[in-house]
Amino acid sequence: MDVRRAAERYPGGDPASGIESRHAFSFGPHYDPDNLRFGAMIACNEERLVPGAGFDEHPHSHTEIVTWVVEGELTHRDSTGHETRVGPGDVQRLSSAGGVRHVERNDAGTPLTFVQTWLAPLAPGGDPAYEIVHGIADSTPYAVPEAGAMLHVRRLAAGERTAVPDGAYVYVHVVRGDLRLDGTELGAGDAARLTDAKDVEAVAVSAAELLMWEMAG
Repeated sequence: MDVRRAAERYPGGDPASGIESRHAFSFGPHYDPDNLRFGAMIACNEERLVPGAGFDEHPHSHTEIVTWVVEGELTHRDSTGHETRVGPGDVQRLSSAGGVRHVERNDAGTPLTFVQTWLAPLAPGGDPAYEIVHGIADSTPYAVPEAGAMLHVRRLAAGERTAVPDGAYVYVHVVRGDLRLDGTELGAGDAARLTDAKDVEAVAVSAAELLMWEMAG
């Protein structure tokens, strides 16, 4: 198990424009050849946008982009014609495939925080696709078959336990709260990368929310 603390994330974004980013993997000017990916995961970014701030239209290709809103509301628009408002508890996936452009903004009057994960597809190319699941239930797995990955969302009360998925690669991101993972204390923004995970358990020290990615490779 490789634990990465919130304070170790690479800073990014454009603070002058109201965008604060924290990158878990090598990103942009923060090139780290030893931290390029984990399993299918090539990015896990924490983004904070003040009201009115956002990312102007920009391209993506050959990436599965999964977004989880922590607080606030995200406005999404893309070149395939989708325009959506994404709120806490919603899972949004944009499959950029052969190429797509999108805009992400905070058009609401309150701060926006979201976690965005980028996964490498098993095969390049194809047509872009979009999907949103509103209010995904606790413990309901969300599959991203294009990347051989499964997302497990858990919301735990203090003292509650949950099994961590078995898998070749498992990435656990703490959205909020504190928990103990295989004896190691983790707080909000911390993450753990588990290789060949088996029979691992997490225990919430306080009320907690966590995203667990199960990946084949």
